[in-house]
Amino acid sequence: MAEQRDLVGYGGHPPQPRWPNEARVAVQFVLNIEEGAERSILNGDDQSENYLHELPGRPPRVGERDLSVESMYEYGSRAGVWRILELFRVRDLPLTAFAVGQALERNPEIGRALSAAGHEVAGHGYRWIDYRDMPEDEERHHIQLTIEVIEQICGQRPVGWYTGRVSANTRRLLREAGGFLYTSDAYNDDLPYWLPGSPPLLAIPYTLVNNDFRYLLPTGFSSGADFFQLLKDAFDQLWQEGAQQPKMMSVGLHGRISGHPARAMALARFLDYVQGHDAVWICRREEIARHWMREHPADEQK
Repeated sequence: MAEQRDLVGYGGHPPQPRWPNEARVAVQFVLNIEEGAERSILNGDDQSENYLHELPGRPPRVGERDLSVESMYEYGSRAGVWRILELFRVRDLPLTAFAVGQALERNPEIGRALSAAGHEVAGHGYRWIDYRDMPEDEERHHIQLTIEVIEQICGQRPVGWYTGRVSANTRRLLREAGGFLYTSDAYNDDLPYWLPGSPPLLAIPYTLVNNDFRYLLPTGFSSGADFFQLLKDAFDQLWQEGAQQPKMMSVGLHGRISGHPARAMALARFLDYVQGHDAVWICRREEIARHWMREHPADEQK
């Protein structure tokens, strides 16, 4: 039976998160690792990728490669991801990676670097594609493949998941696979919440607003200043609210987007801006999940 929509949520009375050290806001950075797993005839697809690259609106090439698009993606895995990881390293800050299984297979050095730096690696599907029409058995297999790839390359299995372009079966298949604390395939709140059903599965909502993919939309960011201003405004609002009602802020990043020098500067400015505030918890998604499980266990959910 399909899940019903919940338009009420916490109904204007959200729980007190009790973030560590009385933080006003939990800030969580996500680095998406997708490059190499996008559509390409080299990957057995019937067309080239036409989504989230620097030429929005460019039609896919059916039955042939699009070498320009492939090269734009390669910037993320060859250069951009390392620039972003360095920004976090020099500031001693953690992040969560949403890692596509095939992308890690094609460039396992990224997975090893994430693990060595102490970052969390969550599952992001085995391919960076739309899972909407994928047969259930194939999606089940992709989830298992992704678990195995992350465990093999990063040294531990993922406890979190974000497909992005989900199917109607995804949540049920995650529960069936077992071992997952949370899913981030939701955009509907500023706090985690428990999904109905068994076993318990926490939703830690993600964002397509505080997300650098908007650089690649025709009506999106035209410069790093746009991105910085949006992030700053979101943080300022949540930090002010946090004096009474703390919340969570997610930020979505990609190596092929924010890894470019001009855009990396905007990210660096925001990292420094956040670190200039007290009562902020910069954390991994797994930490949010485990904290919520302790403070607001599933059996307390109304």
